[in-house]
Amino acid sequence: MMKEIMDSMAITRSLTRLSHEIIERNKSLDDVVLVGIKTRGVTLALRIQEMIALIAGEELPLGILNIRPWRDDLLEEVKIEPLDVDVKNKRVILVDDVLYTGRTIRAAMDGLVYFGRPKQIQLAVLVDRGHKEFPIKGDYVGKNIPTAKEEEVLVQLKEVDLNEGVFIR
Repeated sequence: MMKEIMDSMAITRSLTRLSHEIIERNKSLDDVVLVGIKTRGVTLALRIQEMIALIAGEELPLGILNIRPWRDDLLEEVKIEPLDVDVKNKRVILVDDVLYTGRTIRAAMDGLVYFGRPKQIQLAVLVDRGHKEFPIKGDYVGKNIPTAKEEEVLVQLKEVDLNEGVFIR
């Protein structure tokens, strides 16, 4: 059984709020770069990029990060995909859909450092569901959704899934 937690409008409201918070916290956007974690983090980063351009009139550079080479649970070797944005000495806003154990974000930080040492890494997530295994916290969080470990949080975005919403199963 799936229960809807956020509909399309709630997702848009959350991303609008996150975009405003990013602008407020980063007085100047000159050295700010968005990096979306494949797959849905990229879609969310693109939406945030569009909203910041509308609000502040600045289009932030955006990169796509595949974290598979830095995951600690994969035994096979995975080819490193290039990150087509410069992160060296930049304030990087890492974007993902769900923050759960923190392992994905840890892998993403390893990946970012591989491509160049950022000045700062900030984290923007649509959903924080708790149950951290690493001391990682979102700087910008769309919605905190306390869950049981056996529950699953599903984020569906129209660009990827044709449907839109956040669900608990």
